[in-house]
Amino acid sequence: MTGIEQRPICDGVNFRAIRDGRFKTVRMSVHFMLPLEKKTASANAILPFLLTRASRKYPDFTKLNEHLADLYGAVLDADVQTLGDVQILSVSASGIADRYALRGENISSDLSDLLCSVLFDPLLKDGQFPEDGFSQSKRQMIELTDSEFNDKRLYALRRCREIMCSEEPCGVGRFGAKEDIRSLERSSLTSVWDNLIRRARAEVMVLGDCDPEPVYRRFSEAFCRLGRASAVSCPTKVVKSADTVRQTVERQDVAQSKLVMGFRTETAEPDKDVPAVKLMSVLYGGTPSSKLFLNVREKLSLCYYCSSLYDPVKGILAVQSGVEQKNAGRAKDEILAQLDLVKKGGFTEEELKAARMSLCNSYRTISDSLDGLEAWYLSKTFSDPLRRPEQEAARIQAVSREDVVQAANRVTLDTVYCLTGNEVEKQ
Repeated sequence: MTGIEQRPICDGVNFRAIRDGRFKTVRMSVHFMLPLEKKTASANAILPFLLTRASRKYPDFTKLNEHLADLYGAVLDADVQTLGDVQILSVSASGIADRYALRGENISSDLSDLLCSVLFDPLLKDGQFPEDGFSQSKRQMIELTDSEFNDKRLYALRRCREIMCSEEPCGVGRFGAKEDIRSLERSSLTSVWDNLIRRARAEVMVLGDCDPEPVYRRFSEAFCRLGRASAVSCPTKVVKSADTVRQTVERQDVAQSKLVMGFRTETAEPDKDVPAVKLMSVLYGGTPSSKLFLNVREKLSLCYYCSSLYDPVKGILAVQSGVEQKNAGRAKDEILAQLDLVKKGGFTEEELKAARMSLCNSYRTISDSLDGLEAWYLSKTFSDPLRRPEQEAARIQAVSREDVVQAANRVTLDTVYCLTGNEVEKQ
């Protein structure tokens, strides 16, 4: 069984160890959390990529990679994501478990030293990050933004959320706007980094097969040495329902149209009805046996794919589909018709059982990888109480048919977004 330990390091900094001897590797990460704001999103987002290029101890990319190679091919990684209205800036290191080191090295201790080196003692020249690292990190962010634009399925989903949450922080993309990335100035980033390490809320996570105590002590020393100010607050605004429906059509050079519909569910963490909405979403469009897949895609052939996705932090349900331009209107009507069917209890016990089994199985597989465990517990940062995946599965098992119907009846349509081709369909 996975052992979990959680304790504070200092104000706003939490340490969590998920220990499991089944794994032959160890992963440790520091996740800094700041309110998601348009004016600061891009400057914050570049920091993880910039910090993982070098440090004062390893002053260039070559020396840093030589050290990683010495640690049996350890990996240093950076990521930026959002959770509700919060921007999460992550730096992680992964390597083999200590017991597999050929010469008895303490790999977990070396990895924690490496993380502290890049996070708290970066390479600064005349008080600024090096020009070459800044330019390359900036270009990397622009390329990542371009890649998300080119993935039209992902782009459409994010555009719908951007329109739907235009007056909420989560309407800002994880990297901020492309023009804001281009306008970043190297001279401003030292103060942004200083604010990050001194004021951001942080989750330090250690996962896998290692003794967490030395790691806890190393990060405690690093954070306490900073003289941190009070951690910033990271609230998330939840809009319960939609009064009107926003409809947007965007034209690009695409062969297949993307239809995304955003709904408000009235339910978000830590509401007790979240499990019912999760199960309702899976029944509605979360599996190959769901209402959307069997009817909108298979029976009526109105789309190439059709599925629903529930965000329990924001209380948003999104239905995404790939359609022919001529079928977009019919697909939208049928997606709403299937939701109305769920609202009226128009589903069998077999359908409900299949949805429940699928959702519970997904929880059971979370502990099969360190990445899965890290993603799960990071997503529960603002949840109270903290639940293991198996505890969440037990909550799903307790959801009744009536709970699912009630959850569906709280859902209201907020936004309809369609990305379609430049050619106007001839009638």
